[in-house]
Amino acid sequence: MDKFGMHSQTEQLHARHIGTGNADTTKHQWLTNQHRDTLAHYVSDDSLATYISIAEGESAARTKFNMLQRMRQPCGPPPAQAAEN
Repeated sequence: MDKFGMHSQTEQLHARHIGTGNADTTKHQWLTNQHRDTLAHYVSDDSLATYISIAEGESAARTKFNMLQRMRQPCGPPPAQAAEN
């Protein structure tokens, strides 16, 4: 495979899967995507959400609601960007 074919495949992968990142993706952005993907999986899988709700001692609906709330900023606010001159 030539380098142009590989580049095209990489572009298709990035277009299809937003969380794969690129060279300009910061550590905070990458971690935020990972945490959101994990939380989305927990919310969508009923048996896993039930397991987590039993461990936390909450109802399944409350556990899912809390996870959805955490998806807004799962890693906290983004770090301040350095001003460019």
